[in-house]
Amino acid sequence: MEKKEGTIHEVKIMHGRTAVFDDRRHGGEILAGIIPGHCRDGVVLGIPAGGIPVAARLAELLRLPLDVAAVSKIVLPWNSEAGYGAVAYDGTVLLNEDLLPTLGLDDAEIRKGIERTTEKVRRRVERFRGHRPWPDVAAGTVILVDDGLASGFTMQAAVAALRREGAKRIVVAVPTGHDRAVARLAGEVEALCCANIRSGWSFAVAAAYRQWRDVSDEEVEALLGH
Repeated sequence: MEKKEGTIHEVKIMHGRTAVFDDRRHGGEILAGIIPGHCRDGVVLGIPAGGIPVAARLAELLRLPLDVAAVSKIVLPWNSEAGYGAVAYDGTVLLNEDLLPTLGLDDAEIRKGIERTTEKVRRRVERFRGHRPWPDVAAGTVILVDDGLASGFTMQAAVAALRREGAKRIVVAVPTGHDRAVARLAGEVEALCCANIRSGWSFAVAAAYRQWRDVSDEEVEALLGH
């Protein structure tokens, strides 16, 4: 089932295919089978909103605590599905410097996007974590989970924030991902688990799932046990 190339773990029979998961929960179940044995300690951190159903099922199967790493992409003013960077829960900002010159955004528009995204992340931290103590990410493995990896900038921002917190062993776990983003991010973490790796000019996370819909804040809270 498992294919390993350096720090990358995938499910070989899923390579390049679409519609391989029933839903996000099923994605978490498949991921549980390819997390390396020596990384099955510590904590599972889900990126809201879509990463939480994946993370909740993964944490359940690995019998690990579940928490939230609030990170959000900085979206384009004219397209809320596309982004040019990301903001993490600790204020870390990551911009796609290669893409920015092609977008025609001025400095004021970029600053506004960062500020808007920072406020969104702050609200999510407050709603999903409240005043609970932050897990000791330096004590074991941090398994960082989202429902997919397109450009990878959201996940990169999360990894950078966790390194600032002292995380020594980070495993990125996503059901599906673009091969370029997977390869780039694998060099920044101790292991990258992506069951369904795909390539091509056009990549949609949703294409890996037979059932796909937005995850509400109420669903996130329920999965976190709030």
